[in-house]
Amino acid sequence: MRKGDAPTVATPPLDISNVVAAFSEEHVERITGLAKSRLRYWARTGFFTPSFVDEDNRLPFSRFYSFKDIVALRTLEMLRVQNNIPLQHLRRVADSLSHLRNDLWTETTLFPHGRKVAFVNPETGRPQEIVSGQYLLGIQVKKVIEDTTADIVKFNARQASQIGSLSRSRGVNRNALVIAGTRIPVAAIKRLHEDGYSHKDIIDEYPDLTEEDVAAALRHKDPKAA
Repeated sequence: MRKGDAPTVATPPLDISNVVAAFSEEHVERITGLAKSRLRYWARTGFFTPSFVDEDNRLPFSRFYSFKDIVALRTLEMLRVQNNIPLQHLRRVADSLSHLRNDLWTETTLFPHGRKVAFVNPETGRPQEIVSGQYLLGIQVKKVIEDTTADIVKFNARQASQIGSLSRSRGVNRNALVIAGTRIPVAAIKRLHEDGYSHKDIIDEYPDLTEEDVAAALRHKDPKAA
């Protein structure tokens, strides 16, 4: 440190559990955007009660909110306004998680699910819709890919009736005669055979073929060649 420089003071990390503060309804209204009438309605109905309440609620400052209260109120407003979750459903959420009442809105991770709220059940570790208790099913994309691949393979698999048969389909190899269920031209198999390829050699070239396929291709007589 150079001469004349002010000493550097390390700032300790903020720990909100040590924040001792009491906020009036006016403070909360300005911080959260929630009207005093709504705050009083929520307190009167027992939906959200401030941490500090005087027995004589007629006093001008009979209700004070803690820092955690403000965090909780902002969470509620986010669920209610930004995620369009009905207040009635939030009431049922609060009732369903009554065992977490003190820290429900500050210590629990909540997930908007449609117009409902879900959380990770600490007992099962699985995401669960709070009010209905229905577990949320995650979609494993890898499993979807595997199933789709298997279905495509199955779809493309040749039928037993196609083994050893020939077919001609419009749009397949310019309407050439092929081994049924494949795009392998009969003419190609004949050329290989004429070049000295055995049945095994031909199947090595075209692994999708069977002995029956090769035999059927070689038996076929082209009417034009007659």
